[in-house]
Amino acid sequence: MTTVERIDGSSQPGSMPLTAHLTELRGRILWSILAIAVGGSIGFAWGEPIVEAFKAQLPSDVELQQIELGDGFAIRIQIAFVVGVILAMPVLLWHVWRFIAPGLTAGERRSVLPWIPAALVFFAIGVTIAYIILPFATTFLLSFVPEGVKKAINVRSYFDFLTTLFLAFGVLMEFPILLVGLSRVGIVTSERLRRSRRVVILGIAVFAAVVTPGGDLVSPAVLGVTLYILFEGTVLFIRRTGR
Repeated sequence: MTTVERIDGSSQPGSMPLTAHLTELRGRILWSILAIAVGGSIGFAWGEPIVEAFKAQLPSDVELQQIELGDGFAIRIQIAFVVGVILAMPVLLWHVWRFIAPGLTAGERRSVLPWIPAALVFFAIGVTIAYIILPFATTFLLSFVPEGVKKAINVRSYFDFLTTLFLAFGVLMEFPILLVGLSRVGIVTSERLRRSRRVVILGIAVFAAVVTPGGDLVSPAVLGVTLYILFEGTVLFIRRTGR
């Protein structure tokens, strides 16, 4: 007889039918959305200082301009969403774990559980890397502005760039956690990953070029190199754990 864990943390014996799985998923999605909304309200309230902080990342000769009437409100919503996701990440990861844990054996749960906090650390690392490379990426792109042309950026396009950059780096840093989790449940092995190295390198290069915004060379290069280093480190770790 299996044990089914519910949203409130309690458990009950028996197998869970499909409708119960869907109800469980819906409940966890709603709680996750609520967590993002709470975090987003903080981001919205602190929108002005955040805008000023990112304006300071631009060269002094660059001017931000609002083109459309609703751009100011739109970027506050973008800021609220990104801040909401960042602040809600512990809650999101907890709900992901609680949803998948009942489908794992006791041994698999013990193996995977320590990597849930690690996923939060890797997300924070990704966001930090994005913040560090931001001035380099913007300087690279602005270096191609012709001589004598005023450097003015639409504030909406700038924050579109920021939103994509931060979320891309944060989410993709979960790549090693996913590989370790798959190895713990026997889906991948270090040998299989080593044999797939060329395909993985190609996939990382393509994916880094596609998901990073702006068209600069700095962002995809840093993301690609970081993901590859994490891939090799993950393969080594999986091999040393005997998988």
